[in-house]
Amino acid sequence: MTKAGLSIIDEVESALRIGSPEKGLATARRVTELFLSSAGNFDDEQIALFDEVLERLIGTIELRAIADVAARIALAEISAQLAPIAQAPPSVIRRLANNDEIRIAGPVLQESARLDDGELVKIASSKGEPHLLAVAGRWWLKEIVTDALLARRYPSVSRRLAANPGARVSGKGFAIIVGQAESDPELAVSVGVRVDLPSELRRQLLRSATDAVRTRLLSRAPPHLFEEIQSAIAAVTIGAEREMSAVRDFEGAKRAIAGLKATGQLNEATLLGFAKQRRYEETVAALAALSGSTIEVIRPLMQSLREDGLLVPCKAAQLGWETTIAVLECRFATGAMKPADIARAQGHFARMTAENAKRTLRFWQVRAL
Repeated sequence: MTKAGLSIIDEVESALRIGSPEKGLATARRVTELFLSSAGNFDDEQIALFDEVLERLIGTIELRAIADVAARIALAEISAQLAPIAQAPPSVIRRLANNDEIRIAGPVLQESARLDDGELVKIASSKGEPHLLAVAGRWWLKEIVTDALLARRYPSVSRRLAANPGARVSGKGFAIIVGQAESDPELAVSVGVRVDLPSELRRQLLRSATDAVRTRLLSRAPPHLFEEIQSAIAAVTIGAEREMSAVRDFEGAKRAIAGLKATGQLNEATLLGFAKQRRYEETVAALAALSGSTIEVIRPLMQSLREDGLLVPCKAAQLGWETTIAVLECRFATGAMKPADIARAQGHFARMTAENAKRTLRFWQVRAL
């Protein structure tokens, strides 16, 4: 064990022995800051050391947090700091995620890569609505997790999942959401514009939807779903049971981009041209290739009204801001983003590093498999 490791253990032992709440909180903050300063450079043994000492400290802080506001604030700060770190100490993350205080559990539930599907299912099955809402906001969720979330039948959780394009939902899960949407116009619109909503469930949704909801669905439909929803409404209106038009096909775009890449013609300028022309399929396929990702990862980011997720592959591809904003606006058939939204996105983009973006994109790639 290194001298630094022994020093950390000595400091923790001293804090625990003294039993001072202030000493324990200060030590926990110092150990967390030490970990964050070089998180990407630690090996498994060093991460395990931090895991051990931080979990011991957090265990003592949790006992005080029941009646100590300062202790709760400290745990919430540690959770927020560790949540985005892919190499965060795993036992600490699990402990924080299971805390009954949502201000403590929330950050890691929504973001930490250290929580696997089994842990998320366990939390979805046992915790309350605020914890389920945090899990439902994660960028990538598999069907096994969304099934567990939807089984609890919280309308707020269903609305968040329906609005989360990175959440995979099973046919059984969609059936639950569509059933709830009959009395929830906002949910009806959110789930109605999902590209992965099965056709028969979309028809069921539209049959029970009011004219106002149908109109809103058409106004909110992204370009790659407009014709499908329009056809479904027409079919429901005349009582016809014909198949809706197929969802947008990326196969042609994939072949075209592969050809450009093979001949050395795929670059940022090419992507900029596609995005400015609102050539949706080619933009998705080109961004996937330039960022080293896949269409399966990029497509839900392009379907989201949130900008922050799509900024990740743009930064990973080391695109300039002109190309990035063109990609963001390519999500819509016409029009431009509001100046305030552009300013917010540009600020996020400037603060993001290419290294962190690539790491996040690799994690999303694994989660999307």
